[in-house]
Amino acid sequence: MIVSNPVYERPTATAAPLAPPSSKAAIWTGRVLSALPALFLLMDGGMKLAKPDFVVKATTELGYSEAVIVPLGIVLTLATILYLIPRTAVLGAILLTGYLGGAVDVHVRVGHGAFEILFPVVFGIFLWLGLYLRDARVRSLVPLRSV
Repeated sequence: MIVSNPVYERPTATAAPLAPPSSKAAIWTGRVLSALPALFLLMDGGMKLAKPDFVVKATTELGYSEAVIVPLGIVLTLATILYLIPRTAVLGAILLTGYLGGAVDVHVRVGHGAFEILFPVVFGIFLWLGLYLRDARVRSLVPLRSV
């Protein structure tokens, strides 16, 4: 007769309850809010990979060497692709948040105006709001409640 030993039994994992599904309008709004910054970031990453003269000039004016342009383009493009894949969207959003935070830092350090400083912040808000509206996993982690 086989007797189970509780010391060696694996605990059963229970998944966290998901937030209720969003309406179709909320999902589409989330997709649009996600797509707008993602398309811009893909274009920016592609420009860094292609390295036209104006990208080299702008990057060096911000205090970076030309050698970092392609690696930045690779990081930006890969993080944006991760964001666009539903299974890895949260990881992509986290990586893009770090990238955009670095952009804010650069613009503050160089002494740019409010527009240049807030532009990456608005992109980060769009990324996370879009992800929140289209992904039940994120909504379950950050439940917004009315008082």
